[in-house]
Amino acid sequence: MRKLGLIVNPIAGMGGRVGLKGTDGLEILAKARELGAEPVSPARAVEALQVLKRSNLKFDLITYPSEMGEEAAREAGLKARVIGKIKPRDTTAEDTKRAVKEMRELGVDLILIAGGDGTFSDAIDIVGTGVPLLGIPTGVKMHSAVFANTPQGAGGVAARFLSEGLPLREAEVMDIDEEAYRENRLSAKLKGYARVPYEPLMLQSTKEGSTSYELEDQKAIAREVAELMKEGRIYVLGPGTTTRAVAEEMGIHNSTLLGVDLILSRKLLARDVNEEQILRAIEGKPVVMVLSPIGRQGFILGRGNQQISPNIIRKVGKENVWIIATPHKLELTPILKVDTGDVRLDDEFRGYVRVITGYRQTRIVMVS
Repeated sequence: MRKLGLIVNPIAGMGGRVGLKGTDGLEILAKARELGAEPVSPARAVEALQVLKRSNLKFDLITYPSEMGEEAAREAGLKARVIGKIKPRDTTAEDTKRAVKEMRELGVDLILIAGGDGTFSDAIDIVGTGVPLLGIPTGVKMHSAVFANTPQGAGGVAARFLSEGLPLREAEVMDIDEEAYRENRLSAKLKGYARVPYEPLMLQSTKEGSTSYELEDQKAIAREVAELMKEGRIYVLGPGTTTRAVAEEMGIHNSTLLGVDLILSRKLLARDVNEEQILRAIEGKPVVMVLSPIGRQGFILGRGNQQISPNIIRKVGKENVWIIATPHKLELTPILKVDTGDVRLDDEFRGYVRVITGYRQTRIVMVS
């Protein structure tokens, strides 16, 4: 019988909605909890495992205690062999490394990991490319190419790998300096490579940043968006260089590059806001969200902008979401994606959307 390892990093992604851009380090984790952050990894792990449960495959599931996998397996209705020991609510990177090491020694065929870039950086420190890995996306950033597009996708790829023996490829594992990230600087490093099941339609690519020759296209997009803006509306600007160009077009030069800002009457209403701050600001007011997809990955929601939660999206309405992207970015990502954490909401976005690509220029693009 084939063996599947399961590791859940219970704190991955907790900083997203509260605007902390990650939870590396005990001090930041404590701050996230103080701000009311709730775990997101366990529930997303359950979503992946439920796909495996429905596949009716027979496999030996091996996991770590309590919130590192045991509870998710039980909730999904799967029997699991629990190994190792942890201190509940105080798990660390060392727990992840120890779990990976013990699962490698047990000869697992694949380790399914619910976490973010940092979790995978810890994993490859132990196994490198020796044991196949697959990511259930639960972090804030997730710039690496080891993650499925959605938790359900991770479950589907794992099921196909266990039953059909999908080929493997080496995928980049990136990690972000979170301290620099919180200071509005993006510093990404290639940490190494992991072997992942090859299923290109179900797995995300490595993030690619904007290039200098896109600057004129970004300025043209910004001019178009600025002319479309109306007085009295709040505009929620997502992260990215293209959305920052919109702020600069209006003379706002202290907007965030990697956070979410609010604009009202061509002035910065609030900078680098979290979910709660957005909800308070938009209550009872007309709102438009301006979003730009992540380069090469194509995500407009669910990667790096978790402050824009399903609750906020429903209040704003899909019809009040403006998507902006340079032609070059759309060449790299001809299909856009969403992973809001709400499957029904994701389904509502599927279909075709209008994307602003320049001054008086738009393109119709599929969201899948």
